[in-house]
Amino acid sequence: MPRPASSSSSPPILPKGTRYPLCNFISYHCYSPSHLSFIATVSSSVEPSCFTEAAADPNWQQAMRSELEALTSNNTWTLTTLPPGKQPIGCKWVYKIKHRSDGSIERYKARLVAKGYTQTEGIDYHDTFSPTAKMITVRCLLAIAAAQSWSLSQLDVNNAFLHGDLHEEIYMSPPPGLRRQGENIVCRLNKSLYGLKQASRQWFAKFTEAVLAAGFIQSKADYSLFTCKKGTSFTALLIYVDDILITGNDQKAISSLKQFLQSRFKIKDLGDLKYFLGIEVSRSKQGICISQRKYTLDILKDSGILGAKPVAFPMEQGTKLSDAGDLLKDPSQFRRLVGRLIYLTITRPDITYAVHVLSRFMHAPRMPHMEAALRILKYLKNAPGQGLFFPAGNNLKLQAYCDSDWAGCPMTRRSTTGYCVFLGNSLISWRTKRQKTVSLSSAEAEYRAMTGACCELTWLRSLLRDLHLPHPEASILHCDNKAALHIAANPVFHDRTRHIEMDCHFIRDKIQDGAISTKFIPSSHQLADMFTKPLGRDPFLSMLGKLGVLDIHSPT
Repeated sequence: MPRPASSSSSPPILPKGTRYPLCNFISYHCYSPSHLSFIATVSSSVEPSCFTEAAADPNWQQAMRSELEALTSNNTWTLTTLPPGKQPIGCKWVYKIKHRSDGSIERYKARLVAKGYTQTEGIDYHDTFSPTAKMITVRCLLAIAAAQSWSLSQLDVNNAFLHGDLHEEIYMSPPPGLRRQGENIVCRLNKSLYGLKQASRQWFAKFTEAVLAAGFIQSKADYSLFTCKKGTSFTALLIYVDDILITGNDQKAISSLKQFLQSRFKIKDLGDLKYFLGIEVSRSKQGICISQRKYTLDILKDSGILGAKPVAFPMEQGTKLSDAGDLLKDPSQFRRLVGRLIYLTITRPDITYAVHVLSRFMHAPRMPHMEAALRILKYLKNAPGQGLFFPAGNNLKLQAYCDSDWAGCPMTRRSTTGYCVFLGNSLISWRTKRQKTVSLSSAEAEYRAMTGACCELTWLRSLLRDLHLPHPEASILHCDNKAALHIAANPVFHDRTRHIEMDCHFIRDKIQDGAISTKFIPSSHQLADMFTKPLGRDPFLSMLGKLGVLDIHSPT
């Protein structure tokens, strides 16, 4: 009879589960019970990805029936046979769960979307451009609302695009759920529909006409922003397709606006702002915090990184990605991942530089690029709920920091511009961009970076004027290069500047006008450094707090 193996030779008993569970990196202890309920509902909601999944759920069946009834009652289409020479476009269902501010499900929303990418220009559509709210405007409004203690309300427009008029002759295949076996019919569209290339333009024109008639003024800085000021009462409305954000200092005026919109369109009042375009908004007496926690977790889950070991910063210091390495066999995965990361930079300035570098290689991604993208995911695993904090105590004064990495691109030797703009102590705008031409000196690269930051400051000053927050004093632009500061202040160094394009000297005019004031800052205090190059662990973590990056979901 064989002897039993000794305990010393037995394999060690490993703990069940992952070595790096997600609960070690995300917590919800800072939330109030009501907001915790909202977060739990949003996180647990699962939306179907296709018609087959939705057709098996009675809630989504009812949602699709309601949508078809609304489309039919609005005379959106006429069933007819397809005329000779015409080609119908397809359509599909898109599903979304809408939540109230308390976390309860407001409704299951099934939207019929036309496959507009099959439309032919000049036949099915002509003009298509329609403005959407800039994310900088969204952050600016939130920062002002936090500082001024304004309320924030969110509205949703039911079947928004159906309000738009359609002038072209367009035929569409019947939607899933309406098709009948053996019938050869199509839908002749009478009204605009989601997915059509011209649909957004038609709806925005109809909405703008209604809001202007109510006494609002359209902003010239952001055409999706409308404001109304009567005496001391001020109301601001921002629209992104069919999602509406309202803020102001007069609750009666806000209630009146909601009633007016309800009379013109079918509006759903979702209550206090909690979840807007995938951005989670948390508010307390200290200020407003925004993050994309759920969106981040979805990216980690889809990429299979939930159990990976996290890292403390997104890119190794000194990393220079180039076109070296083996090409990826399937570049679509890389492209989709980088596209999702680009949207994540709305609330994550800490990954802006790394994502910008990866986006340079979308046409031909290679193995080192994919490895760099996976490192960003491991960094996100370290703090999936990290976001921006807009404090309540804020003087609302504009200031900016600009920097450049001279000849930082190893393939083109072009420099990288980086800048960030603060409204008081709230970070509202930032950017990383490779310059268009090669700079002959570090001073020239810094001068071009100053011009880019100056353009952003000029636009933001215009936006603040439309929000009735004038900025009479000069906005301070911080730079750590004295030669660039001298070039901006005086038409000197002719040998260094004679080849620079004339539009770069735009900053000189703004300095003379008194709109911009430049100031030297030591490189050790340069906040834009994060947007021009990968930093090491210690300087990177030190920079996060200065930029207002906060993780309210941190377990510690």
